[in-house]
Amino acid sequence: MNLRRSAAALAAVAVIGTATPAVAAGPSPSASPSPVIPDGLYGRTDPTYDGVWRQSLTLLAQDTVGVKPAIAAVDWLTGQQCANGAFAAFRADTAEPCGAGLVVDTNSTAAAVQALAALGGHDAATGKAVTWLKSVQNADGGWGYTPGGASDANSTSVVIGALAAAGGDPKDVRKGGRSPYDALLKLALPCDGDGDGAGAFAYQPDKKGRLTANADATAAAVLGALGKGLAGDDARPDAAPPACGRADGPGQAAHNGAAYLRTALAKDKHLTQELPGAKPQPDYGNTADAVVALATVGQGDRAADSLRWLETHYEQWAKQSGPAAYAQLILAANAEGSDPRHFGGQDLVRLMDATGPAPASVPDAKGSEPHGSEDAAKSDKDEGPLRVAWIVGACLLALTAGGILYTSRGGRRQP
Repeated sequence: MNLRRSAAALAAVAVIGTATPAVAAGPSPSASPSPVIPDGLYGRTDPTYDGVWRQSLTLLAQDTVGVKPAIAAVDWLTGQQCANGAFAAFRADTAEPCGAGLVVDTNSTAAAVQALAALGGHDAATGKAVTWLKSVQNADGGWGYTPGGASDANSTSVVIGALAAAGGDPKDVRKGGRSPYDALLKLALPCDGDGDGAGAFAYQPDKKGRLTANADATAAAVLGALGKGLAGDDARPDAAPPACGRADGPGQAAHNGAAYLRTALAKDKHLTQELPGAKPQPDYGNTADAVVALATVGQGDRAADSLRWLETHYEQWAKQSGPAAYAQLILAANAEGSDPRHFGGQDLVRLMDATGPAPASVPDAKGSEPHGSEDAAKSDKDEGPLRVAWIVGACLLALTAGGILYTSRGGRRQP
């Protein structure tokens, strides 16, 4: 979903006349300076287009595996919220109120709601955000990326997840009598359609009103049609493979989408990204999202091969993409029933946590007793005097016994 979101964000910026920055191929004398990364934010890349999104996914993934996030990380996210409840992709100066020129969006807002609701204790912030989301609902029951934009499957689905996470029932959130599920059903392709897109979801209709299968939109819409958020949900395994049938309701539409994803993954074990003028490439993020969708609909065993493929191919992609990529993999592994701490020989949780502030606590090896930076600081404080006394005593003993000159050299802990 990240690629589609980035494209939408850039498009929204272009609408208001802001130039899209070019991505440099490598270092050059004219290269722009490195972005300033705010304290508390995960990731080391420019947060202009994805700051709130990647922070929300990181916090959500941490909560999923029992990690208590750093206070600074949570404060950074809550500090991004505008007075009206909405979130933009990133606000560089939160001391200034959100002005008319700031592009707020439904995706950032809904992702923040899901993360803060999972952490708990942020009812005021999530309540304001949900109120804003309801205020910008389209007449067809769905949402576009920005307020007033045409409804799309991805935005509508992530908002459904936010409404559910905040304790509401998405079917009761209506505009002109239409619910978010009505909007999703209009984007579902029939099972008897031509080609290999039967049962899939389209991102949006094209200019002629035609629907084209979109794997990214389908993975998102399967979760949305089930009333679930970005983390998916533990579902009772469904012994029968997903079959495409008449979508007379969101539940069947979700199963239809799962059937499409299963077929799309069968050949190469991964989804493929095809951009105009570029060679097709594996789509790691959307493959992870598809695993979450299949697992949530009860087809986790049929996503196992794709998760194994991710285990052996993810490293370079995740390293370049940052915390949101690790979060997607963690959510996929967790949904499918695998251990994200033992993923292709690596600990995804540790890798993700290392991209930002140290968590307040993490589960121990058995997953029960939390420990972390706060506990370590307390332990150092309690044991410090004894440790100093022991060192001094040892030095005196050495000097007395053998006249040994005790010297010490400072070292630097390697990250």
